[in-house]
Amino acid sequence: MMIHRFFAVGAMAASLVLSLAGCSYGPMVFAAPDLGHLQIEAGSPQQASIAKITTSPRLTSGTLISPLTPVAVSVAAGRLTQVALNGPAGAVSGTMSDDATSWTSASESLGYGASYRITASAVDRIGLTTTLTGTFETVSPTTFLGFVTSPHEGAVVGVGLPLQVTLDHAVVGEVYQAELARRLAVSADGRALEGAWRWAGDQALTYRPKTYWPGNATVVLSAPLNGVQFGPDLWGVGDRDITFSTGPSMISFADMATHQLTVTKDGATVRTIPITTGKPGFWTRSGIKVIEDKERARVMDAATGGTATTDPEYYRLRVEYAMRVTDSGEFLHAAPWSVAAQGHVNVSHGCTGMSEVNAKWLFENSLIGDVVVYTGTSRMMEPDNGIGIWNISWPAWLAGSAME
Repeated sequence: MMIHRFFAVGAMAASLVLSLAGCSYGPMVFAAPDLGHLQIEAGSPQQASIAKITTSPRLTSGTLISPLTPVAVSVAAGRLTQVALNGPAGAVSGTMSDDATSWTSASESLGYGASYRITASAVDRIGLTTTLTGTFETVSPTTFLGFVTSPHEGAVVGVGLPLQVTLDHAVVGEVYQAELARRLAVSADGRALEGAWRWAGDQALTYRPKTYWPGNATVVLSAPLNGVQFGPDLWGVGDRDITFSTGPSMISFADMATHQLTVTKDGATVRTIPITTGKPGFWTRSGIKVIEDKERARVMDAATGGTATTDPEYYRLRVEYAMRVTDSGEFLHAAPWSVAAQGHVNVSHGCTGMSEVNAKWLFENSLIGDVVVYTGTSRMMEPDNGIGIWNISWPAWLAGSAME
């Protein structure tokens, strides 16, 4: 004789068919563990096991679970004697508690779009056995989140180059954005850094340490995104590590009042270079700048900045050893035509000019990402004019952090 009972359950898993069998005889009434469609064999209530097996998440017909969801099995009024969880790749490992009252699958052990079958058995205090079996499925996304980074894998950069992540799909909403920022971990030489992410729109975010990167360090971005949801149908896939390195800590100090550029390497001064910067009306900006590009030679045309070709200040010339430090057009470069002014007076249209010998040395010893700190004018560097984020105070950066 077989009695069939159906129970309504809450929403936490998927496509379940469960069976519970007890050592019993005669008709019985069974208080179901709220686990879907159960088949209960007839038997004697006096001899049915009182052990009650439950799962988390509860296995309910029609709901799909994330691959990150741990599968837990527990028993009340008894102890587990066997738990088996099997999927397309075979058995899924798990850990049994010391008192055999609970079992939990290994973290991140499930895959996308897969069906799993669980079987669990338990005995009560007098040795009567109960068994639970069921199946569930994981989500099958159609859209996955990918990204590229700057610096890229294997790059060697200066200590002032921030880490930028550009996504191939928009991540919309504070909850999803904060989740992604929490998943992206940054370390240098194996140690966590004090730093924070900030979003720029919904497809890009930037990480900066509180101060610059340490020099001569190996930096790793760990992105364990597999199984994480970042939108209604947007999920992470795969776990990636991106590794890049920093060169020596090259930080230069341009004093526009004394017309000297002091170059330091790992804290020690290695060269002092006479310079000339922007003359009145063309003041060079004060603030922290970062070398964002290097060109062995470049044609500079004042028309690109809005100067008419008929203006006495118009110029078009080829310069050597150009190192860009702002998007608006400030460079460090060789300026052999102004050697007499270098170290004495500011005569440029905003760039930092130096002798060809000094420009060649600086070009060959600099990396993209090296820092140049300018002082001496009241015209300040804008945070969005190239790599200007170091001009944002740490409290202000945290106030706009993606973790808020």
